[in-house]
Amino acid sequence: MALRRRPALALLLLLRGCLIGAVNLKSSNRNPVVQEFESVELSCIITDSQTNDPRIEWKKIQDEQTTYVFFDNKIQGDLAGRAELLGKTSLKIWNVTRTDSALYRCEVVARHDRKEIDEIVIELTVQVKPVPPVCRVPRAVPVGKAATLTCQEGEGYPRPHYSWYRNDVPLPTDSRANPRFRNSSFLFNPDTGTLVFSAIHKEDSGQYYCIASNDAGSARCEEQDMEVYDLNIGGIIGGVLVVLTVLALITVGICCAYRRGYFINNKQNGESYKNPGKPDGVNYIRTDDEGDFRHKSSFVI
Repeated sequence: MALRRRPALALLLLLRGCLIGAVNLKSSNRNPVVQEFESVELSCIITDSQTNDPRIEWKKIQDEQTTYVFFDNKIQGDLAGRAELLGKTSLKIWNVTRTDSALYRCEVVARHDRKEIDEIVIELTVQVKPVPPVCRVPRAVPVGKAATLTCQEGEGYPRPHYSWYRNDVPLPTDSRANPRFRNSSFLFNPDTGTLVFSAIHKEDSGQYYCIASNDAGSARCEEQDMEVYDLNIGGIIGGVLVVLTVLALITVGICCAYRRGYFINNKQNGESYKNPGKPDGVNYIRTDDEGDFRHKSSFVI
């Protein structure tokens, strides 16, 4: 029995010898999530290695491009001044921004180990709180007409979901699904922030606002009034009839003035006062006064 155990023991010792000196890495969190402007630690820990001074490198992978973060024993790139190495291998980033969301690869090279290279990849997600969304609410809509309310926010990450409120009461995605809104006819898309009324009612009047929310926080737009008014058909018809009557009276007055010759007489009177022009080559008639004047002049001479 002892002889049979010796080959197995020898094999175990051989395997153990092969494993000694193999560099291995682990991480306490391979998918850290942090809010913008906070700090985060990217955990990279050497569990086994016989090399006292292994080479450490961190790389950032974003939009299919790879750049150095820690190389040649110093922080590189856009993290310079915002990051440092913790212990031997972990990376800490202060004041993270949305542009820091990426894959980070920790690489360790241990020249004196049988397994010289190991690496792990950590995915960092930076959440961004929404800013106040832009809301568009029509001010006045006639009863029975369609109306669309929009709410948009472009800064938050992950992409926010939207909620509409009327007079501080949250609206459901479908008015038919809630008996409280049985007098309304609207559909609401929480992903796009669009609230559509197919045929608006008087009860839909009120103050509307929208809230954009994600895991990092929420923000809302200012309240805006929407008035739903009755369309006065009788008043519109009466107004049109009044305008047509006034136009008809004006037309009749102008026709009567033409028939009585007001416009023609004025034209003729204007021509009668026009002085005729002097035709060329006409001799003037000498008057008696002119003759006497000439006679007196010749006498003086």
